[in-house]
Amino acid sequence: MRSFISYVSLVIAASSIVFSSPQPATAQSLQDRATNAVAAITGQNKNLTQVTKFDHQVTGVAVTETGRIFVNFPRWTEDAPISVAELGSDGKLTPYPDEEWNKWRNAAPLQSDNHFVCVQAVFADQKGSLWVVDPAAPNSEKIVPNGPKLVRIDLASNKVGRVYMMGPDAAPQGSYLNDVRISPDGKTAYMTNSGAPGSLVVLDLDSGKARNVLSKHPSTQPEPDVKVAVEGRELRRPDGRGVQFAADSIALDPQGQYLYWQALTGKTSYRIATSVLRDENASPDQVAAKVESVGETFPTDGYWMDKQGRLFLTSITDNSVKMRAGDGSISTLVQDERLHWPDTFSQGADGTLYVTTSDIQSSPWFNEKGWTRKGFALWKIAPNDAAANR
Repeated sequence: MRSFISYVSLVIAASSIVFSSPQPATAQSLQDRATNAVAAITGQNKNLTQVTKFDHQVTGVAVTETGRIFVNFPRWTEDAPISVAELGSDGKLTPYPDEEWNKWRNAAPLQSDNHFVCVQAVFADQKGSLWVVDPAAPNSEKIVPNGPKLVRIDLASNKVGRVYMMGPDAAPQGSYLNDVRISPDGKTAYMTNSGAPGSLVVLDLDSGKARNVLSKHPSTQPEPDVKVAVEGRELRRPDGRGVQFAADSIALDPQGQYLYWQALTGKTSYRIATSVLRDENASPDQVAAKVESVGETFPTDGYWMDKQGRLFLTSITDNSVKMRAGDGSISTLVQDERLHWPDTFSQGADGTLYVTTSDIQSSPWFNEKGWTRKGFALWKIAPNDAAANR
């Protein structure tokens, strides 16, 4: 009897954490909550499907308008054999756009402006292009000279269309370009810099001119009172440092009018009108004055906004994916113990939400003896639970 009472208590406690609903509870809804809560605890959530596992640490995923899937592998703690790959239906990884672009090795570096050095993110603009963010900082440390860049690949020809080099003004030593969004008119790219100093980067895609904005602004910096605790322990490096990542998650509303972002080591979401970011004559103070706090969140490594304006967030501290509705309320979409550091999103044409797990908490960054687990995978969440109308 004691074990049964403990089990029921666990279910009730878990359901109160995992689900929140404004609707009156019914017997069936309570049963559904309990069932899903147990699924979250045991790692059997029916709404979450593993697409594939990876041998190497993955961060980014991009799903195109035709259903092609791309992933990337940063050179953080190992010399990854592939930087950007297309994922086949059989799970096979094919270097993309070709083997030559993926030939760089830390132990045998090549020309850095036409090879991927340390890729952090990939993004499909749904208009025929794949965008690759290369901060060119292996192990998130020293930047390789002439390495930071944003690469546009034409999906029809599978050829590089243009390479946008990020000079010291946009990507100074110590910076780490993290993720990117492209404006609906295809004229502007917006990137986060999660390194030092934290900032946003605005790139004119016609001229190729890139500008660092909101550098050292509170909205792009780690919040000093935020500690990142995962799986029951606060993450600290062997030398005692905690998790200190600046502007990371990024999203653009469907109309391209507002850009949203957040520091990974933070609990506040921000936005700004993109018209302000595009104004090259706006002073740093004028830009800063237009920053808006959207509301309180939690440490997150990835944003995604769908066509309905709903913001999806990876929640790294409790192995979950959450959703922020238009009224500001936040609910848990899926929680599962297998989501080891949910990292980056993309969304298919049918509304299926894809998310990677990079298992950062198990890495040598936070474990003196090396990797304690390698939960590198790609997952998908059923469209009726993500966004039926993308």
